[in-house]
Amino acid sequence: MNDTVAPATEGSPCGAPTLAQRGFTLVELAIVMFIVALLLGGMLLPLSAQQDVRSYGDTQKLLSDARDALQGFAMANDRLPCPASAASNGVESPVGGGVCTNPHDGFFPAATVGMAPVDGSGYLVDGWGSDIDNRVRYAVSTANTNALTTVSGMKTTGITALLPDLEICNSGAQVRIPPVITAPDTTTMYCHPSARLAQDAVAVIYSLGKNAGTGGAGADETHNPNPRSITAADRAFVNAQQGTNFDDQIVWLSKGTLLNRMVAAGRLP
Repeated sequence: MNDTVAPATEGSPCGAPTLAQRGFTLVELAIVMFIVALLLGGMLLPLSAQQDVRSYGDTQKLLSDARDALQGFAMANDRLPCPASAASNGVESPVGGGVCTNPHDGFFPAATVGMAPVDGSGYLVDGWGSDIDNRVRYAVSTANTNALTTVSGMKTTGITALLPDLEICNSGAQVRIPPVITAPDTTTMYCHPSARLAQDAVAVIYSLGKNAGTGGAGADETHNPNPRSITAADRAFVNAQQGTNFDDQIVWLSKGTLLNRMVAAGRLP
């Protein structure tokens, strides 16, 4: 019997594994396992959590777009629109502005401003759904005898004399009642100076968040008008830390930002 030994592959030392025979190094295995872990982590994230992230982002963009739309409306009409009422089908109330019927507890006037998406009744809805509680809320300052919602009211009042009074607090516990901290709530509520995020907002736009259909009674959310709040509609709004007790999403339009746009458009002074 004639035993023969297969010759070594050219370029490979006798007995050394070829490229096809060599396994992964520890470093390569670690990199592969890391990538697999990342992929598994993404797949293990609950679908509901992914939907929440998407809804939050969609709502935040919608609120930002609504704020831009308010500025565009003001530059075209020399005033801000009034909020829509619960019976106006997304149209400002009253039509033409002036003294608003729901200055602090109305809805965004999507039909008047021309925004979407809207529900079957014409109200702008947030990214959390199309239920009646998902309608975007809107408040506007009534300062200077409703100058902000009256045609040429800002020009007549004058830039320096215009004093919008909507306030944003970072905690519902810091919403005060002038001149002392006593009940009941009034329409002239204000933020404690240490908790004040803004005090010259001309408009506030907000969503009731994911818990719109069940929440709204917490110490923070109760100060933003909603179906379950018994707090009187006032000029102080709350933008607290997001969490289990607060999920409202809120943006506001400051006096400086609005006036800057109005001046740039030649509407003021």
